Amino acid sequence: MQKIIVQRDLCDGCKDCERSCEALHGTSRINIIEFDGSYYPILCQQCQDPACEVICPTGAMTNTGIDSDKCIACGLCSLACPFGSIIIYDKSSEKCNRCADRPEGPACVQACSKRAISLVDTDKLVDKKREEYIAKIAGKSNKQNKTMLNVLTSGSRISKAFED
Repeated sequence: MQKIIVQRDLCDGCKDCERSCEALHGTSRINIIEFDGSYYPILCQQCQDPACEVICPTGAMTNTGIDSDKCIACGLCSLACPFGSIIIYDKSSEKCNRCADRPEGPACVQACSKRAISLVDTDKLVDKKREEYIAKIAGKSNKQNKTMLNVLTSGSRISKAFED
């Protein structure tokens, strides 16, 4: 599954992503909020079992988008969203759908000059993290970490560590 991932430490609050989303959809489906000197992006997380979909009385809401013909703009989805990412605009609910209809990908990703926003295949990311972890515990990591764990897991180093 693909998700929009934001590295908030790279975000400078320029709001180019908001402007590009608004130009495409009429309203921004991503919002950058400043808090205590840091910037936090608010956008739909495409939950696996979304509260917005469960509470929607018309069945307009799905985890990947909104059927605007069915939406009555009651606002229940907005109240149920744990991230606050659903807004009511022009008599319909709006939330990020990762620009599913654009072959070039999400507008916010393309607009971000700092590359703080990216579209990531989470399954591949999880597989990569597992491989890195296995390489690390097998002692085949490219990183040369001098930790106590590496000392204790290497039979040849154990005796030397205890002799010193």
